[in-house]
Amino acid sequence: MGLKEFDCFIFDMDGTVSDTNRLIYDSFNYIARKYRGREYSEGEITKMFGPPEEDALLAVVGKDVIDRAMADYLAFYRSQHRTLARLHAGIEDALARLKKRGKKIALFTGKGKHTTTISLEEFGIGRYFDFVVTGNDVLNHKPSGDGIRKILEHFHVHEERALMVGDSVGDVKAAHDAHVAVAAVLWDSYSKDQVMRMKSDYLFHDVQEFSRWLERLP
Repeated sequence: MGLKEFDCFIFDMDGTVSDTNRLIYDSFNYIARKYRGREYSEGEITKMFGPPEEDALLAVVGKDVIDRAMADYLAFYRSQHRTLARLHAGIEDALARLKKRGKKIALFTGKGKHTTTISLEEFGIGRYFDFVVTGNDVLNHKPSGDGIRKILEHFHVHEERALMVGDSVGDVKAAHDAHVAVAAVLWDSYSKDQVMRMKSDYLFHDVQEFSRWLERLP
């Protein structure tokens, strides 16, 4: 696909905008140790990605203590954010460039609204996103494209004028489901090999390559 003009850019968060996997793994295992006396491997936790955190934790701790466990999860997540999480170098410049050009920028993440809010606040990037869809805002989570359709409806943007930017199999499938173009990014993808085998419109190995491409867009 050649250079195409997009009005709306939809970003995934974990693995795309931010390096937050260590924070997620450690937060999850903090709860698993506290409430179940065990830990989960990164692979086991990754398989639970998709729905918001409370859904994954419910399967671990049970409904009787889920509210208390979720409160503990959020407290740990916030307290360790500055130590264990970071923005990918160059991504804020890319967001600022799109913002300056008047593009509509959305965030579509499987994270729950509480952890999303914490990360946006801690990173100081909430101002770049005109609309945010979290895992709590949709009934059907990634790989469903419902979150993307919600964004298109909000902005009154046609699917041909939107681009999904994400690092996971779920992001690519969601874009296909919503019939929007997808830029698969590999700089922090936990499913890199799978993503590379999927059909995507654009493929970027680092943020700098992605940023240079943005500069060339109409």
